[in-house]
Amino acid sequence: MRRRTLLLGTLALPLLPWAGPALALRNRMFKPDADAEPVILLHGLWMRGYAMALLARRLRAAGYAPEIVEYFSLFNTPEAAAERVRLRMRRHGGRPVHLVGHSLGGLVSLLATCGDAPPGRTVCLGSPLCGSESARRMSRYAPPLIGRSGLRLIEGLEAWTGSREVGVIAGNVPRGLGRLAGRLDGDNDGTVSVAETRLPGISDHLVLPASHTGLPFSATCARQVVAFLRDGRFAS
Repeated sequence: MRRRTLLLGTLALPLLPWAGPALALRNRMFKPDADAEPVILLHGLWMRGYAMALLARRLRAAGYAPEIVEYFSLFNTPEAAAERVRLRMRRHGGRPVHLVGHSLGGLVSLLATCGDAPPGRTVCLGSPLCGSESARRMSRYAPPLIGRSGLRLIEGLEAWTGSREVGVIAGNVPRGLGRLAGRLDGDNDGTVSVAETRLPGISDHLVLPASHTGLPFSATCARQVVAFLRDGRFAS
């Protein structure tokens, strides 16, 4: 009973009314260097932007200028979110803009840069780029839980053919809300299997000992994100 209560509490966190204003205040308080390269961070399904705040702080400490972009993961499509990201990227006038997306946010990142896009690199964290079995099961038994993101989560992408270098970090600690939809085969992070993250055409792939929810909070993951943004490959 206690475990179920904790899971439901985690699911309720995105609904806290103070989360958005608190995030906006934090971003105003910590202004990066004007010459720092911008990094747009995108959260996953059910979440709000504050889920990426710790990763943003670590990127800022590494010399980048992080920007957390929020979007409605249930009530809008990932394609609509991708257009919002493209508009944000255009604000930088053609200079390099990196993207880091967790889970659904990684899919949104690739959709936003599959055509003409400014230079930069993209890192996807625990993103079901090849389609999600957890989402497929939820679409049968509880479709409101995946909302208008369901079709893209289920289908994923066929391959990455864009010009930007894309790195993918997967987790292999099987703890997460995705287990409520049923057991996953093979190595997985509790929500997404490692196999679902191996999209043809990406530049590099890495598996870390982290759960799905834990990836954006992992210090090791943050160091690897910085390595890829800097060098186009993960550190060995």
